[in-house]
Amino acid sequence: MQTNFSPQQLADPRTAEADRILKRCVHCGLCTAVCSTYVVLGDERDSPRGRIYLIKDMLERQDERAPTHEVRHHLDRCLTCLSCMTTCPSGVDYMHLVDAARAHIEERTQRSFKDRALRQMLAFVLPYPMRFRLALKAAGLGRPFIPLLERLGLKELAAMLALAPKEGASREGRFRGAGTAVTHSERRARVILMTGCVQPVLRPDINDATIRLLARRGVDVIVSHGAGCCGALVHHLGQEAEAHHHARRNVDAWAKEVERGEVDAIIVNASGCGTTVKDYGHMLRHDPAYAARAARISALARDVSEFLHEYQLGAPERWSSIRVAYHSACSLQHGQRVHDEPRALLKQAGFAVVDVPEGHICCGSAGTYNILQPEIAGELKARKQKHIRTTRADVVAAGNIGCMTQLAGGLDVPFVHTVELLDWAYGGPVPAGLEHLAPFVSDVPRPRRQVADYIET
Repeated sequence: MQTNFSPQQLADPRTAEADRILKRCVHCGLCTAVCSTYVVLGDERDSPRGRIYLIKDMLERQDERAPTHEVRHHLDRCLTCLSCMTTCPSGVDYMHLVDAARAHIEERTQRSFKDRALRQMLAFVLPYPMRFRLALKAAGLGRPFIPLLERLGLKELAAMLALAPKEGASREGRFRGAGTAVTHSERRARVILMTGCVQPVLRPDINDATIRLLARRGVDVIVSHGAGCCGALVHHLGQEAEAHHHARRNVDAWAKEVERGEVDAIIVNASGCGTTVKDYGHMLRHDPAYAARAARISALARDVSEFLHEYQLGAPERWSSIRVAYHSACSLQHGQRVHDEPRALLKQAGFAVVDVPEGHICCGSAGTYNILQPEIAGELKARKQKHIRTTRADVVAAGNIGCMTQLAGGLDVPFVHTVELLDWAYGGPVPAGLEHLAPFVSDVPRPRRQVADYIET
């Protein structure tokens, strides 16, 4: 793609990076076939190729005018699922282009009061577990008013209340706060676990299962003091400075452990967070105080399935005839390029694994997308749930809390994290909600005699 930036414009690092990315696009349009919003809406401007043209025009004319409502509207409707990057033959770095464009828009435009208030509320509540827990308790009081909110045109608030779990957030995980879960087996590795912000409130069992599984298989698990939200939520809202604040805080917390040595990986079990943590090196590349440390942190980051696949769990302790539909989160398959590892782990653990049709299409969660764009998110949710039902699975497994929250509502099949099933297969408890499947799981028989017993010496 030919660009027309002035030397003055190219002096800005953000514009210079956008220029490099834009020049790689050859207008082929292969991205349109895999774009979730284009599949649903059929509007070229809601495809990666269309948005690239809009971004190019916006940045080239930034000296003449502020970003238009049209540009903001269509960029807001992008899920940032990154399916386009997986299929692009030219290697267009769409993720960083959209990130830069959103930050540019937020700096140069004024949203409506309602939009600003909603976005500020999400940024104030979701990244902070205590605030989020309180908000969920309050959501129970507001749920009866969902129809009224929809009639008043407050569809985003209605969507937010509808997503809140009906049982609230009363449970807390077994493993809370900073510390180290020391393995009782011979230590084979030492890792840091990112506990996150939303996940320990909505599904604390996921972190518990991760720690149990790793500790049983010879891994010390560290939860660092001071670590928190990865910054993805505010990053996709275009709040670049706030996202960098979260990133620096995590780099500071984890670097202390890394500098002591013997840290083999930073484990992330929410794939949306993993995509962001792996990008810390890029996010903070211009910060002389953090660039090198952030790059080191990014290099250590591993999705939990990625680490377990490299680590070799060995033979499971339990076997089953359970049929598992694996839902591949966009942030895992496109953002991190982790495709086969979760499936391989589940098969190795004895589960019958089936893929969900149209696996490259987003479920509509995408961080806060299902709140800010509820209509499109609802269409994508219904489409994905329809495909899940065709698998006739006993349970659905995924590697991202956002997908689990989005798809579990209205689905008559239980939804769990991949690591919860693995923990169960390797000696852990029955995951919550799967008690009815326990009769279909049995212990693997262990021989009383060893091979050496049959060899005469």
